[in-house]
This record gives sequence, structure tokens and C-alpha cells, in this order.
Amino acid sequence: MRAEPATAAEVRAASASGPDGPRWLLPAGAIALAAVLAVYVADLVTHLKVMTHMRDLAVYRAGGLIVRHLPAAYNGHLASPLYDWHGRDLVQFTYPPFAAVIFAAASVLSWTMLRWAMTLASLAALGLCLWLTFGALGYRDRPTVRLGATLGLSALALVTEPVQQTLALGQINLVLMLLVVADLLTGGAADGPGGRTRWWHGIGIGLAAGMKLTPLIFIPYLLLIRRYRQAATAAAVFVVTAAVGYAVLPRDSATYWGHGLFLNANRIVFLGTRGNQSLRGVLTRVAGSVTAGTAPWIAVAVLVLIIGLAAAALLYRAGHAVPAMLACALTELLVSPLSWDHHWVWVAPGLALLVHLGAQARGAVRAWWWAGAAGVTVVFGAWPQFWDLAQAGLTPAGLFWYGPSTYFARGDERWYREFHWHGLQILAGNSFVLAGLAALAVLAVAAFRVRQQVAMRER
Repeated sequence: MRAEPATAAEVRAASASGPDGPRWLLPAGAIALAAVLAVYVADLVTHLKVMTHMRDLAVYRAGGLIVRHLPAAYNGHLASPLYDWHGRDLVQFTYPPFAAVIFAAASVLSWTMLRWAMTLASLAALGLCLWLTFGALGYRDRPTVRLGATLGLSALALVTEPVQQTLALGQINLVLMLLVVADLLTGGAADGPGGRTRWWHGIGIGLAAGMKLTPLIFIPYLLLIRRYRQAATAAAVFVVTAAVGYAVLPRDSATYWGHGLFLNANRIVFLGTRGNQSLRGVLTRVAGSVTAGTAPWIAVAVLVLIIGLAAAALLYRAGHAVPAMLACALTELLVSPLSWDHHWVWVAPGLALLVHLGAQARGAVRAWWWAGAAGVTVVFGAWPQFWDLAQAGLTPAGLFWYGPSTYFARGDERWYREFHWHGLQILAGNSFVLAGLAALAVLAVAAFRVRQQVAMRER
């Protein structure tokens, strides 16, 4: 049977693609990442003092120094050397004692070397998270496409406010995200209910929770998707981190765990602060006080927790490991009492998912996915503060900064600026949470639909 001659369009398409995918993707991704890094470095040099203070890294380093000089701290008769310490602007150490133990080793580096090490580690973690995400999305056997997509999405993620803020503050969010992603999206763990986990799966989540408590939500998620050994490993590693904290910092551990300091998020900052992009932050701002917002937050948080974890479990059981992971991460960000804007680095794998769905879809559906990716980029983008040009630099401002803030506020005072937002300030100032609720709603609907499809196939 004679084959029909190829059309000109088909010939052009074939020449533009190799067996591994479009040939332009890898160089395009590399060029995009180089361009974004060049802009970032230029802005860094222009506003060096603003962008390299790394206030949060200084807190971690102080915790490490306290551990290294613990005998002197105890001789000073401080009840809790780690949690009685105050830094610039009265900032305090708010993390579990294990985080200070980890940074005891890092604190031997000079301040300049530590900042460079944290920046490079964060950038590497971002790239590895996206590499693993694209692998779980089906590109393991297409290395050129996978690498090009990783480079391109790394460039896109670097122009988001959470990633920029993480770098500017010297935070560990990207490293913690990598620990979780590596646990959930490597080996058989990313292949759905039938995939086998490796012996080390769960260690990353346990370590991440030992540094910051919020990754603990992935343990009940693992239980719901019936990965019991992985959940047990994560829980055991978390307990070990607490035990290490007690062994090295007994007084501080007793204060943090025994006296319930870990429950007092309002100790270090006003919970309604603009930077708190969680349901607790939104409801505190709307209610007009921390106390008035507590009961509504508990009710809404419980509802979101149930819906989010149920959606995550259903998506995973249907073979959608990446959307399932993101549903759990979104739930964590929304229900946590304190989710700083820089905690929302999960926008990076979220954008990877949207881009993947857009590339796989056709027609109007493709346009909707691209529009979703564009909308997420707009909401989470690092934009100049065009409403206040006196502010310096592109980085790390965002649209949600449009809501006025009372900086370094504590307690609960009626005059705080966040209680007096109006109009666009309310929408912009709560934009991360509103976008997160919308994304979780989409994932919940998707979970319900795939559950129906599975049920119909089983009949």
C-alpha cells in the first residue's frame, strides 16, 4: 500500500523534533534560566544591602552558635538559652531544637561562606525538585525534554515571590521541599498504589518535620495512601530528631515540647501580619483580632484539612502522584497557623504540573491550562512595588505586598494596619490564600471525578 506524501507542515514539525521531543526546548530552557539569573544578579548587585541581609539565616546561625557555646549559655543561668535569645528587631528562634543542632555545624562557616552555601543549596534544591517532578509526570525516558523543562521552569520559579523571598532571607524552604519531594516522587513511590518504596523513603519527611513542624502533615497522608512503612519511618525519624534535641538541648527542648512553646505561634509575630498567608492570617485580619479569629479558623481549618487530605489520597490512588502531593502541600499551607509567604515555594512544582497539563492537552482545554499557569505566575510573581516606587528593587516584592503591613508587630493591637484593609488591599493582601483555595478546589473536583471514573470501571 502506497504511503501518502507528507505535507509541508508535517515535514517542518518532524525536523523541529527529535525522538526525545522538540529540539528547541533544551536551548530555550537554558537561555531562559541564564537570562533570569542575569537579571537576578544585576538586581542583587544594585540593591546588595537590601537583598543579602538574610535575616532568617542569621537566626538559624545564632541557634547553631548557641549550641556550640552551650556551657557558657547555661552558666549564664538562662532557663532556655535558645528561646530566650533575641536578635535584631527582637526576632527570636522559633524552630524545633533539632534545627539549631543542625546549624551548629553550619555555623563554623564564615557569614559570607554560609550565605553563599545556603543560596547555592537552595538553587540546587529548586532544580532537583523540578527534575523529580517532571520525572513523576512521565518524562523519565525523555531526558532532553525533562532537562529542558526543568531549566525553563526553574527560570519561571525564580521570578516568583516565595522563591525570591526564600533566597533573600536565607530560608531553608527549598531544601525542605526537596526532602519531601524526594520521598514522594522517587522510585516506585511515584508510580501509584502498586509501586514499591525504597528503604529510605520516609527519612526525608521526618527530617523536614524535625526542622519545621509543618511537613508532619505528610505522615497522615502516607497513612491514607497505605504506605504504612514509609509513614512509620517518617514518624520514627521525627521522634529521633526530637530525642537528639533533648540530648543536646535539654532545657530548650523541655521549653519547646514540654511547656507547649511550639503551639504559641503568636509569640514571635502578630498572626494577622500580612506575611502570614494562611487561613489563620486571613481570618485574623477579617475578624479584627487574634482571639476573634481563632474559632472560625479552627472550624475552617478542620474542613479544609479533611477535604485536602481526602483529595490527595484519592488522586494518589488513581495514579496521580504529583497532584496528590500538591494537594497535601496546599492543605499544609492553608491550615498551618503561620504560613509565611516564603513557605509557598510549592508554587514551583505547581507551575510544572500546569505547564505539563497544558502541553498534553489540545484546543480550548490547553488554553485553560496555559491561562492557569499564567494566572499563578501573576499572583505569585516577584513584581516591583509600582504603587510605592520608593521601595528598592524587583526582588522580593509581590502583588500581595499591596496590603499595608505593621512590621515586626507582636500581640494583638487594634491599630495594626492589617485590620484596616479595604478594597483591592483585601484581595491583594490575601492573594496567596485565595489562589491556594482555588487550586485546592480544582484538585478536589479532579479527585472526585477520577474516583467516579474508577468506580465505573470497577462495576
